[in-house]
Amino acid sequence: MLLQRTIKQSVSTTGVGLHSGRRVEITLRPAEPNTGIVFHRVDLPEVVDLPARADAVGDTRMASVLQQGSVRVSTVEHLMSALAGLGVDNLHVDLDAEEVPIMDGSAGTFVYLLRSAGLLEQAAPKRFLRVLKPVEVREGEGPAAKWARLEPHDGFALSFSIDFRHPAIDSTANAAEIDFARDSYVKTIARARTFGFASEVEALRSMGLARGGSLDNAIVMDEYRVLNADGLRYDDEFVKHKILDAIGDLYLAGNPLVARYVACKSGHGLNNQLVRALLARQDCWELVSYESRDTAPAAFTRDWQLA
Repeated sequence: MLLQRTIKQSVSTTGVGLHSGRRVEITLRPAEPNTGIVFHRVDLPEVVDLPARADAVGDTRMASVLQQGSVRVSTVEHLMSALAGLGVDNLHVDLDAEEVPIMDGSAGTFVYLLRSAGLLEQAAPKRFLRVLKPVEVREGEGPAAKWARLEPHDGFALSFSIDFRHPAIDSTANAAEIDFARDSYVKTIARARTFGFASEVEALRSMGLARGGSLDNAIVMDEYRVLNADGLRYDDEFVKHKILDAIGDLYLAGNPLVARYVACKSGHGLNNQLVRALLARQDCWELVSYESRDTAPAAFTRDWQLA
């Protein structure tokens, strides 16, 4: 049987919040079976628990933000993506600030932390959310349309296209398709960094966003080119980062998806709408477990050390 996973031991690190600019300490701790992923604000007079669920997302401006009353945990998508990529079902995440640290702008540091802690299989069946019927959400019309769709697929695959009309981005691939039956999350997705435009920095900071952004944790572009001295990590890093974000946003469904995700110019907001729309239509999905690796889709049978 495919079993749930947590980590063997706690692991901690510090970083800066991309949007808040504040120093953050983050600790990842093992969790019991069927706990899910739970964030904890440990800097408050009383610890506040925020389960990683799509219906707990209260803001999607430039990040996915979990919210309970006035308490927030921002920018959860890169860590959630790493957890999905390595198949971690149960985890406690302690934070002493309102934002997950951005690290290098990708999921690579979180993959390193999880591997350092070691992954542990637990005595409980892993539960997957299998999509039975297509579900789609859209915004806008014509060339301005943005959309995202989940459709039945025996595994987990993602297809994404972007259209930023910028020389540095247009010179790279504007579309990518990843199928985890053949592609490694760690090798093909995890190191793709977030990106932004130097011309937008002041406007974002006036909105309380991007205060911790720098060339150390994002790809930054002027009107014509990438400003980072080391260039891009992948030839298609821009669209691959959008896939990285989508994997994290989709994992807020609460279980790994057995589905194909197809999107055009989607972002955190549409991704969240898509997961909520799926969960609201109970005829469009079912929870399943797999008795053996022989009966499970190939996308979920890769050893976590090779993910």
